Amino acid sequence: MNRTLNVIRLQLVNRQTYVWVPLIVLTGSFVITLAIYALLSSSGLPGPFYGGGAQAPLWYFLFVGIQALTMTFPFSQALSITRREFYLGTLSTASLTAILLATVFVLGGFLESATGGWGMNGYFFQLPWIWETGWWAAWLFYFAFTVLIFTIGFASATLYKRFGAMWVALAYIALALLLVGGMWLVGRLNAWAEVFAWFATQGAVGLTLWGLLLTALLAAGSFLTLRRATP
Repeated sequence: MNRTLNVIRLQLVNRQTYVWVPLIVLTGSFVITLAIYALLSSSGLPGPFYGGGAQAPLWYFLFVGIQALTMTFPFSQALSITRREFYLGTLSTASLTAILLATVFVLGGFLESATGGWGMNGYFFQLPWIWETGWWAAWLFYFAFTVLIFTIGFASATLYKRFGAMWVALAYIALALLLVGGMWLVGRLNAWAEVFAWFATQGAVGLTLWGLLLTALLAAGSFLTLRRATP
């Protein structure tokens, strides 16, 4: 456990990557979104206004997941840290940051509710389909989404370390072809209505649980790949 905590400290040596940059990206996206809401409100539009700018710091964690392996893994091996300890410590660091971000999002949502959408009927944090079940569901959604994006980046980096850039490219091409093939099949079956209905039925909580399952599968695959990856 102590060595796993050391990995967390190692990852947080540069707090900009895990803490300050995500908060800066979030703040910048928030300010730009409020400026857009102010322009719309001053034009006489009543709202409510909703935007997708809150996603910006979450997608940033794709690159954090990549950097967590490519930049820190070789150094950890020089310190005689086992791959298992590095794996657990790195995912724990990502989880801690996801807890921080999810908490910021929920607190922001409470502020939006208390101020009537910052006095402009504009909402950045409190998107209805995420908050419809309650603040706890919104917190879980933001936490799960952050960890999922991080794990995708981390899994991509482990694949690169184990097999090289060509296999990473082939994996993403295969995934894209699989997605296009699935869309073609749904179109041939005229089943788009059923697909949209399924997503609507799942809601934010259901999609969060599916996201956590996908995260667990990617994390397990990453660990198996990491065991044979070269520093």
